[in-house]
Amino acid sequence: MTAEVKLQSTLTCPACGYQATETMPTDACQYFYDCPGCGALLKPKPGDCCVYCSYGDVPCPPIQADAKACCG
Repeated sequence: MTAEVKLQSTLTCPACGYQATETMPTDACQYFYDCPGCGALLKPKPGDCCVYCSYGDVPCPPIQADAKACCG
């Protein structure tokens, strides 16, 4: 049984705590995100493939689908 892949994730800025729900791309990783709250440029933490895996409440679609591989 395959779990449904979620396409929405709520990002939380580590600098100011601002939260924004965004639709994740299904065909690419998102390496950068500009926080609408404070303007900080978010980048993935070491070992993470994208900003959703680092700062989102739902990991990116490729990680959800495979649980170990993403973007390459």
